[in-house]
Amino acid sequence: MNVVEQWQLAVEELSRKDSKIKEIISQYSGEKMALRGKPFETLCRSIVGQQISVKAADSVWTKVEKLCNGNINKKEIINLSNDEMRSAGLSKQKTAYLQNIAKSDVLTTNWEELSDVEAIEKLCTIKGVGVWTAEMFLIFNLARQNVLPLADIGLIRGIEKHYYDSKRIDRKELEIFRAKWSPWCTVATWYIWRSLDPIPVEY
Repeated sequence: MNVVEQWQLAVEELSRKDSKIKEIISQYSGEKMALRGKPFETLCRSIVGQQISVKAADSVWTKVEKLCNGNINKKEIINLSNDEMRSAGLSKQKTAYLQNIAKSDVLTTNWEELSDVEAIEKLCTIKGVGVWTAEMFLIFNLARQNVLPLADIGLIRGIEKHYYDSKRIDRKELEIFRAKWSPWCTVATWYIWRSLDPIPVEY
């Protein structure tokens, strides 16, 4: 089954199981998650997107791309000075994290041999890459179908908005959605994100 067929199956099964997701999906007919096929870019972009809005992350990323002459790769990132990276809107920490990724060989890993948990553990050996960042890599580069990033503020707020009338909920209540949406948590997450922001989330 290719990615397109998998997405369609996910949409059908989620729509049968969850009327709220069905309603959200219907608002974005024909849309689906974009995969870049560029692991280094995806991981770097996930670092840029940590703890800021989609719009802000896109703005910073555009500036980083310009500094790298439109070709973000290990060499370009390593060659950027701290001042140049800070000028793009990157914090001192995020600058260091991008450099850590550029100097790491973790992305040469054969991901097909690893489970989601193992892949996250491997990615987290890079200083600056935490579970959330690793989950974005699993979603947007590895196209793993059942990732539910429960620390993602957009997902949390989306679930609260659509299922709890915007009432704040705890981790235990969030965990309900893992069972509710499995084995298609990634697709459900994408539609929750999409319902909150005019810019589709991409990493």
